[in-house]
Amino acid sequence: MSNFGIVNTKQEKYFQKIGAKIKQLREEKEIDQKSFAFDCEIGRTQLYMIEKGRTNPRLLTLIKIADGLDISISEMLKE
Repeated sequence: MSNFGIVNTKQEKYFQKIGAKIKQLREEKEIDQKSFAFDCEIGRTQLYMIEKGRTNPRLLTLIKIADGLDISISEMLKE
């Protein structure tokens, strides 16, 4: 069962790709999840859920994460 409510499989896969990319970029900078979430002013649980692809992050949240990674949002979302 999906954690997204009414979301199709294609969208779910997209959220998982975004989350994996965010995690990869964060780990490349050797920043732990708790510190990164604090620096981005988002909850650690929220960051965990995003990185696992279990939630649909809001645009503002994605902007905060991109800023925390010191990259553009388009670079972060690029495959």
